[in-house]
Amino acid sequence: MSWGTELWDQFDNLEKHTQWGIDILEKYIKFVKERTEIELSYAKQLRNLSKKYQPKKNSKEEEEYRYTACKAFLSTLNEMNDYAGQHEVISENMTSQITVELARYVQELKQERKSHFHEGRKAQQHIETCWKQLESSKRRFERDCKEADRAQQYFEKMDADINVTKADVEKARQQAQVRHQMAEDSKADYSSILQKFNHEQHEYYHTHIPNIFQKIQEMEERRIGRIGESVKTYAELDRQVIPIIGKCLDGIVKAAESIDPKNDSQLVIEAYKSGFEPPGDIEFEDYTQPMKRTVSDNSLSNSRGEGKSELKFGGKSKGKLWPFIKKNKLMSLLTSPHQPPPPPPASASPSAVPNGPQSPKQQKEPLSHRFNEFMTSKPKIHCFRSLKRGLSLKLGATPEDFSNLPPEQRRKKLQQKVDELNKEIQKEMDQRDAITKMKDVYLKNPQMGDPASLDHKLAEVSQNMEKLRLEAQKFEAWLAEVEGRLPARGDQARRQSGMYDPQNPPAVNNCAQDRESPDGSYTEDQSQEGEVKVLATDFDDEFDDEEPLPAIGTCKALYTFEGQNEGTISVVEGETLYVIEEDKGDGWTRIRRSEDEEGYVPTSYVEVYLDKNAKDS
Repeated sequence: MSWGTELWDQFDNLEKHTQWGIDILEKYIKFVKERTEIELSYAKQLRNLSKKYQPKKNSKEEEEYRYTACKAFLSTLNEMNDYAGQHEVISENMTSQITVELARYVQELKQERKSHFHEGRKAQQHIETCWKQLESSKRRFERDCKEADRAQQYFEKMDADINVTKADVEKARQQAQVRHQMAEDSKADYSSILQKFNHEQHEYYHTHIPNIFQKIQEMEERRIGRIGESVKTYAELDRQVIPIIGKCLDGIVKAAESIDPKNDSQLVIEAYKSGFEPPGDIEFEDYTQPMKRTVSDNSLSNSRGEGKSELKFGGKSKGKLWPFIKKNKLMSLLTSPHQPPPPPPASASPSAVPNGPQSPKQQKEPLSHRFNEFMTSKPKIHCFRSLKRGLSLKLGATPEDFSNLPPEQRRKKLQQKVDELNKEIQKEMDQRDAITKMKDVYLKNPQMGDPASLDHKLAEVSQNMEKLRLEAQKFEAWLAEVEGRLPARGDQARRQSGMYDPQNPPAVNNCAQDRESPDGSYTEDQSQEGEVKVLATDFDDEFDDEEPLPAIGTCKALYTFEGQNEGTISVVEGETLYVIEEDKGDGWTRIRRSEDEEGYVPTSYVEVYLDKNAKDS
């Protein structure tokens, strides 16, 4: 069974069929490619799903994963992550072993098909040329025969006519002979071309076309076989990962079998057991006796009283009531100034503008409203220093020493700058070493180069190193200065006036501005859980048992200041007061007049005399 003998006259149909076969192969390649994309998308979704339900670090969820059920769920998430990895393996293998290989094979197949059909068309053109030559010689032979016949008839007519001269008869006879000779030549030529055409035609239909069609048949059979191999590979690539997927599923089953309800119940007991004894029986009270009634020592009311007593005095509780917070601390927290300090008056005279352009007055609200606002609203933390810093950044460029940043942020920026300069210095040192080595090579082998030509580069590198060292020393000095001023991380004497604290962000700030500061810093978006945590820890620890802040120096009022805003205190020009907290960069200084009277005044309105010993202690 051969296409060359069975389909000798179906050249065009074979051309269409082989093109259809290539289209089928390309369609299969597209199918596998889309399958790999689905596998990648599925694996990505599985990984995202596993990541979404992973416990967050340093969160309450980590405590929940001590239970066996949660541990099993975590193991399931990890196994699903591995499960997703196997689908990625399927996609990678299908891409490399099927898609890429078949795409390369299709290009080769198209080239081979083009070559075979080019040979077939060339053979067709040759046989068509031979046929045209045969037809031409045949027509010429036919035409010469007719001309010879007419010349012969004309000669016979002239020869029979007695009125025609002998010369005319001879001329007619010669013309007839010429025509006969031309007819004989055409006949011989036609016969030769006919034999040649028959030979070419036999070769075309019995040799050339069968060979070409046989090659096309083999090409098509290879294509069909290649599709079969690819389909088999398609299935095997899936089968290869089944054992690993089975192990992932076995891991999930093992995790499920590791769940221990009794153990989880015991953990709940350990987590929530109070240790109190249940109340005893209530004794009968006889109202017929005198009004003095006795109650059993182990009665319910007594046990409740003891429970309350223990709750009240036995350590700190997260459910502690607000009224137990010290009044002066709470008022200091809730009434801290919310506006930037006013500029000092233009004149030192009290008759001049006493307080300068004051910020808008804020109506004081009852303390209960402050509590409600604190408990229900999300904190909007704003820092006066960040506000001023954002304004300065808009007006001009950032200072070289980053003095516009708060201490901790400034320290990080300076440390980053020092590290960058050290890296640049190291690069220059490496370049200097390379130039030095090259110079040594030139000294030993003068034919390779002039050593003096490197002196300029060496001097330039040394100069750059010196500049970088000076720059690094400058930033290191600023860094040492900042690190010397930074308070210890455990320092509890921190301002509660809405300033940002990296270690302990305040939860109360009633600044009537947007959430974000002008430069995008010092903002904190906390959840309700974070608010409750601050209520339970910061206020209990910071205000319940702390003593009033000690005085670190004194100050003298340079101008009269009327403290109309919450958290501020009024001072009179020339008055001397105690300083309990110096200016942290926001323009306010915290002072005390008496034990129960303290607040903030603009730093520019007072002259501060700090006690060095008190400040150091």
